[in-house]
Amino acid sequence: MPHYPDDIEYSEKYQDDTYEYRHVILPKAVYKGMRNLMNTRGPTDEAGGRLLTEGEWRGLGVTQSRGWEHYAVHRPEPHILLFRRPLGTDPTTGLVNPVQAAAARETLA
Repeated sequence: MPHYPDDIEYSEKYQDDTYEYRHVILPKAVYKGMRNLMNTRGPTDEAGGRLLTEGEWRGLGVTQSRGWEHYAVHRPEPHILLFRRPLGTDPTTGLVNPVQAAAARETLA
C-alpha cells in the first residue's frame, strides 16, 4: 500500500559526482491530477515512462528552486517524482556554472 502524505513532501538533497537529486512525494489528490497529465504526449524516460515538464510539475504545486528536471518514473510508486540537476547549478537562474560544477566534483573526489 503506497504512502500518500497529506501535503507534498520533499526529500533532502543527495548527490553523486555529476548530479544532485531529490524526490518529491505527492498526496493522493495531486497524484490523481498528475495521472491526467501522464495520458498526454510529452517527454519520456529510458523505460518509456512519461516525464513532467517544469511547467507541469510546478502546475501540480511542486515548488523548488530552478534547474531541477523530472528524470525518471519510479514504477512501483509513480506518485514519487524523481528529480535531478547538474552539480554547480545556480538555484536562482537554473544555469550551470562550470567553475562551481568542477569544484563540487573535486569536493566529492
